[in-house]
Amino acid sequence: MANSILSVRFNNGEIFDIDIKPFIKSGVSSALKDAAYFNSVKVEDGYITWPNGYDFCPEFLYEYAKKHHE
Repeated sequence: MANSILSVRFNNGEIFDIDIKPFIKSGVSSALKDAAYFNSVKVEDGYITWPNGYDFCPEFLYEYAKKHHE
């Protein structure tokens, strides 16, 4: 997998580069192994999402980022 990093700016102004590779496994998340598909990411209603419905809620990503960037 070439890239699994999302650069996310949260409402409080903090910016984190978050490696979501640990969450890309089988099933619906496996589509993200394709770089072009990974790059189809969008923000909808505050959620990081892909066309197939795979998503991350901002609260989870924020807590995950804080834990892994301390």
